[in-house]
Amino acid sequence: MNIDDKDKKLIVLLQNDAKKTTKELASELNLSVTAVFERIKKLEKNKVISRYVALVDKEKIGRNFIVLCHVKLIQHKKEYITQFEKEITDLKEVIECFHVSGDYDYILKICVKDIQDYREFMVTKLTTLQHIASTQSSFTIKEVKNTTVIDIR
Repeated sequence: MNIDDKDKKLIVLLQNDAKKTTKELASELNLSVTAVFERIKKLEKNKVISRYVALVDKEKIGRNFIVLCHVKLIQHKKEYITQFEKEITDLKEVIECFHVSGDYDYILKICVKDIQDYREFMVTKLTTLQHIASTQSSFTIKEVKNTTVIDIR
């Protein structure tokens, strides 16, 4: 799919505020409302825009204890990887999971209430998963940057 400069600007605008009306977007892009609507539909159809979400303030909902947990599997067998990835997607506390290179196989971003909540998660959920050889946890001190906006220039 060819993404022109207007599409790029539209994507940036939507990443910053997906609730803007097509009329507001049209005004900022110097396009007609119909043209903006059609561009959005094209971006959605081609999966450039995969979904719309509401971003929640973790502190206001009492889930601002963020843990980065490195996980190493016993072996790199396909069935171990497949099973781990399936099981980890079912854990609501895990908000991001990356299969990575290096000393560990996965990095999990875990969002819980506090350290006691994290301990409960580790004991009752994470450590019950099969094929985990080891984990290493780091607790965030301060969130320096958190964005969902991807620069497409």
